[in-house]
Amino acid sequence: MHKYRILKQRLDALLAEPEKKRLSGNLIGLEKESLRVNTAGSIAQTAHPDALGATLTHPYITTDYSEALSEFITPPLKTISDALNFLQNTQKFVYKNLHDELLWATSMPCIVTGESSIPLARYGDSHASTMKTVYRRGLGHRYGRSMQLIAGVHFNFSINPEFWTILQSLEGDPHSSQDFINRRYFDLIRNSQRMGWLVPYLFGASPAVCKSFLLNGSSSLEEFDNSTYYEPYATSLRMGDIGYQNNKENESGIKACYKNIDSYIASLDWAINTPCEEYQQFSIDPYQQLNSNILQIENEYYSTIRPKQILQGNEKPVIALKKRGVKYVELRSLDVNVYDPLGVNTSQLHFLEAFLLFCLLNESPEIEWSERQEIDNNEMLTAHQGRKPQLKLSHQGHSRTLQTWAMEIMQEMVGVCELLDADDPQKPYSQSLKKQTERVQHSDLTPSARILDDMRQHKESFHHFAERMSQQHADYYSKLPLSAEQEQFYQDAVQTSREKLDIIEALDKKENISFENYLANYFSQE
Repeated sequence: MHKYRILKQRLDALLAEPEKKRLSGNLIGLEKESLRVNTAGSIAQTAHPDALGATLTHPYITTDYSEALSEFITPPLKTISDALNFLQNTQKFVYKNLHDELLWATSMPCIVTGESSIPLARYGDSHASTMKTVYRRGLGHRYGRSMQLIAGVHFNFSINPEFWTILQSLEGDPHSSQDFINRRYFDLIRNSQRMGWLVPYLFGASPAVCKSFLLNGSSSLEEFDNSTYYEPYATSLRMGDIGYQNNKENESGIKACYKNIDSYIASLDWAINTPCEEYQQFSIDPYQQLNSNILQIENEYYSTIRPKQILQGNEKPVIALKKRGVKYVELRSLDVNVYDPLGVNTSQLHFLEAFLLFCLLNESPEIEWSERQEIDNNEMLTAHQGRKPQLKLSHQGHSRTLQTWAMEIMQEMVGVCELLDADDPQKPYSQSLKKQTERVQHSDLTPSARILDDMRQHKESFHHFAERMSQQHADYYSKLPLSAEQEQFYQDAVQTSREKLDIIEALDKKENISFENYLANYFSQE
């Protein structure tokens, strides 16, 4: 029996449907992190520019772990080009408001002069603001601050509601619409984990790192030059064992369960409510962390892809999932594309949309413990050695080369891309698939290989390579026009964010509850 029989059956059924009911109409959102640096390439010690608004309440421009780690967010949009245009305009507006600073062009950070050089993000004087900063302080104690500086791009993907209706009808599923959607999103998630090593292979752009990033030195990476560590066949050190991977949590036995939405919520709930002896050394008062449990909050759990629901107010993510189910998925394994000023490009996003739909339409059995180990090992091997000739991965208990498995996936994705291209004479999904197939066949075409080749040709360290590319991107944005209408849009968002922050802080003063009680109320949500 062919392993892709279910995929073929589903594609054939969709092909028989009218054009308007095929795979199009999904919503795309992007989140891009970029480190602000000074002209020397060191982490900016300045506050998030006031001209960009209030980070707690701005929907499009905020910060991640550090005050210097900017984050740009698009709303969910109907086309890939809309999402990229929004991301481009946002970064143009940000650049207009930077002074003698750059946005770093790579996932791996610049010169790090100790943990104290990494300022925690600050969000204001409200309890919600304090909670976000305390959470970040806790991450620093648990994993080290430098790990939190690694930047990435998140691909948010929401499937067209009309498609869910058609698919449920075709499959004769008798459950409620949301139950069906929850189950199928978890099918997508499990398959994305099984084959997710393909993302860092194709798009990994962090094969090298500044020695200063590894504050205690490195025993496993090779020396590229006096200031750079690397691995010859690495694709994404960001996704490897020097990245933020909750390694300490493995010792505590926490692993999210992706059998279904209930088991996923239960596994995270357990981690959020279970004390961890190792973390009791960090004080809760004065607040060095939110609590001493295995996870302070759900977001601490690292995963390459997450089920998400839009939060209402100060709602916990697991509560939102419990009440309203999965709304979209967030793919988190994408490095910042150093070769594009936006940090991501059209071809990448066409491939990722097709890949996630391929994961959805494939058969997706539960992940047993042995397969979970395979998934983790395959991800780590690809991150550190993905371009190594004849690299072997594990698949259902058998060893096979990365290239053979990747080519099989590419061939089986053809039908999905053809469906997505049905109404577009340019065939962008098929064209992207062709481009990525060439990268499977010729690893020297991957971004990670190109970076190392560029560094060798220019005889430059990773830092100088990243600095050169960052300056090129800054030059790109300096020549990019921002219309009066676009400028007004962002100015309005800045003003609204300030007004919302004022309201939140005023309400805190009026209610006059302690931060301790605020946290207790937050964690007691059911």
